[in-house]
Amino acid sequence: MKVAEKSSKKYIGSWREFHKIIRNLFSNLNMPEYVTYSLFAILTGAFAGFAAVFFHECIQLLTEFSFQHLVKMFGFLGIFAVIIIPALGMLIQSIMTDAFPKTASKKGIPEVIKSVAIRGGYIPFRTTLFHFIAPIICLGTGGTLGPEGPAAQLGAGVGSKLGNLFGLSDSRRRMFTAAGAGAAISAVFNTPLGGIFFGLEIILLNDFQSPTFSALILSSVTASAISRIFLGDSPAFIFETVSIGSYNQLHYYALLGLLAGILSLLFVKYSDTTKHFIGQKIKPFISGWMLMVIVGLLVGVAGFFYADIFGIGYGAINSLLSNSMTLKIAIILLVLKFILVPLVLHSGGFGGLFAPSLFLGACFGYIYATVLNQFWGLNLDTTTYTLVSMGAVLGGVNSIPISSIMIIFEMTKDYTFILPLMLAVVLSTMIVQLIMKGSVHVKHLEREGFNISQGREVSILRSILVSDVMIPDIMLIPEITPLKDLISKLIESPHGTFYTVDEKGKINGKISENELRPIITEYESLREMLLVGDIAIQDFEFVYDTDDLDSVLKLFGKQNVDVFPVISSKNHELVVGTIIRQDVIAAYNRESFKYNLTDGLAHEIKSINRAKVSKVADGYSISECIVPISYVGKTLNELRFRNKYGLDILMIKKRKDSFDLEKNESEVLMPQPDYKLEADDILVIFGADQNIKKTEDWYI
Repeated sequence: MKVAEKSSKKYIGSWREFHKIIRNLFSNLNMPEYVTYSLFAILTGAFAGFAAVFFHECIQLLTEFSFQHLVKMFGFLGIFAVIIIPALGMLIQSIMTDAFPKTASKKGIPEVIKSVAIRGGYIPFRTTLFHFIAPIICLGTGGTLGPEGPAAQLGAGVGSKLGNLFGLSDSRRRMFTAAGAGAAISAVFNTPLGGIFFGLEIILLNDFQSPTFSALILSSVTASAISRIFLGDSPAFIFETVSIGSYNQLHYYALLGLLAGILSLLFVKYSDTTKHFIGQKIKPFISGWMLMVIVGLLVGVAGFFYADIFGIGYGAINSLLSNSMTLKIAIILLVLKFILVPLVLHSGGFGGLFAPSLFLGACFGYIYATVLNQFWGLNLDTTTYTLVSMGAVLGGVNSIPISSIMIIFEMTKDYTFILPLMLAVVLSTMIVQLIMKGSVHVKHLEREGFNISQGREVSILRSILVSDVMIPDIMLIPEITPLKDLISKLIESPHGTFYTVDEKGKINGKISENELRPIITEYESLREMLLVGDIAIQDFEFVYDTDDLDSVLKLFGKQNVDVFPVISSKNHELVVGTIIRQDVIAAYNRESFKYNLTDGLAHEIKSINRAKVSKVADGYSISECIVPISYVGKTLNELRFRNKYGLDILMIKKRKDSFDLEKNESEVLMPQPDYKLEADDILVIFGADQNIKKTEDWYI
């Protein structure tokens, strides 16, 4: 035991030394930033491409082993041996899930989106390794899912690991994590353009930036080139010719797009219902492994009668494209795939939805064209409608219109049907997003409590409250004050806006230069007659001290004013100050600058000693402190460090997963208002020296 522990420590120590050497070499190159971006994008694409190719080959090998050698091992079951294979695969996956439940839960493309949006692109190596093995077992034993989601997660993990190895800042690691995901999709589908737009549409949620776009292009093209070298350049879908027909038949494609959108919506809704039903109604009464085995047996039974239901299903799609499948079989395969995919996925299987979406689309398009031909006497080309429907359902189910168009175009290498393809994909995606009011992936994350579609600007504004920015000074004047006294106060005061209060001190009106200007010419005759309350505007907006700056800035834009009175949230009759538009903008600029500064200094701040205070300027320092026990489980929004202590949290350092071979190093997170502090977290704080000194009281 001691020998093994000593050997492990020696290995980890050697890894760390190698890690430091790589970082030092990278930092000492002093190359232009664009060259650095380009080289690293190519490197990310190469590693993601090799990983995706290896992933693909492993699935092929396990599929061959399962349905040839394992079937022979279960020969005593006769022709029913094939039914056991998917159940066995699900059982193995359930054992893996029980052994690593936390890692197993981080599956699918939403996890990649979360890592890029809120974790600085960090994905633990354990997560990458687990979600490399589990999908291979699922797909290699006949699980009726696809390899694309796991491949994207694998590529993202490769990009994240490389970024970590080279000591990149959070913003760069975010960029190359997304590039790795896009590169893996490019390699699996052999579609470089599809990989680029996949990264933009899904992983980055359409957050377009030029450096990121460049990284996506280079990494996706590199990965696709590697895929073509090892897997060949033949298109995945084989057909002879396509004929879109006359352009006066475009309405048939439009109708196909609308129906494909309805099918996509029904699939998404059914998937959500299945997830809820399994989680709430079945899992509390049936153990996880038993549920997975039962679902595996269902897949096995379906595959026994219709073998095309097993695995990825590209063979069935090619049969549909060659018009060599009967209408009855196409309908049965559509129904089976529709029912089984969410069951496998939500019972605990590992895989993606891209290939099932293509399968559903192919069946539906073939059925659509065949029915119109047989019952309405039309002469529609079933191959073309099958291809168009594949793109429409892919786009609808996954909320990726541009990626779907590019993927189908590149996988078929045929441009002739691009117009009907675009029409159907746009209509299908529009139907789904109109009903769901947003992207499928964003809605999924929102149900988990993540609101990451608004961008960094909104996140910064929402992290600051009115009480942090407001001015406690406000000019309140009784409504019974004579007009002449108001003019005197206005001349002496630096304020341009006054607020009137009633006899109880409750604010009830607003007076600015706009209200005074119309009566200036009649001032001499009116000054003894009018009271302040006579000219005050009764209809005005106010904000509470607990409102965030995002809502306040929107209110400024809506009302087209420059100042609001601030009311206490605890006592709605108490006026506590004013908030000015320029102060809101200045607060945002300060926080944005701080964010950029800390992001750029992330690598340097990682090396600050925990017990050491680092001087930044005269009277101001950066320090680290362990989260006190009394703060564990509370959010940053609840603790209000800036308001209570005059301190800013620049970042949070977390222990890395011990399987990452770097367990004494830290993962750096940018602070989010809803982040809950954990016991092992280390806060990197910035503020005045006297305020940092006061943090010692936290541990008393």
